[in-house]
Amino acid sequence: MASNDAARDIDRAWELMHKIGFAMLVTQDGDKLRARPMSASIDRDNNAIYFLTDARRHKDDEIARHPQVNLSFAHPGDQKYVSVSGTATVTNDRAKIKQLFSTPAKAWWDNADDPNIRVLKVDPQDAEFWDSPGSIVSYVKMAAAAVTGTRPDLGDNRKVAM
Repeated sequence: MASNDAARDIDRAWELMHKIGFAMLVTQDGDKLRARPMSASIDRDNNAIYFLTDARRHKDDEIARHPQVNLSFAHPGDQKYVSVSGTATVTNDRAKIKQLFSTPAKAWWDNADDPNIRVLKVDPQDAEFWDSPGSIVSYVKMAAAAVTGTRPDLGDNRKVAM
């Protein structure tokens, strides 16, 4: 793949994550995988994806034992998906908490001063995205593929190193 194509694919992965905004955070809990929805703050300039999390939940312990995580972003209506593998850390950075505190956080905490809030930072190593032209086109292509016995063209699928 040419470097221009790789740069374009990395740009698109970041754009899709930003547009979708929510991810299923997958952590390892012993021999089980656990997933939960999280509101993502995308920071391409610092190659980071941030979340606010609660110290009273189990994510912190799971990440301390197994820092490798997966983030799954999905917008099924537009047939756009991103899967990110990376390393997570949890900190009590109060300045970052105040910076990230926004409307979605108010569903969980009264304000940014809540002592239970932590910052979960994911440093992405690689991502894979599926970016189709839209659900109507995709379904039409799927139906045509079923009738003709060919594989549908569902848009771009790329793996990128972050």
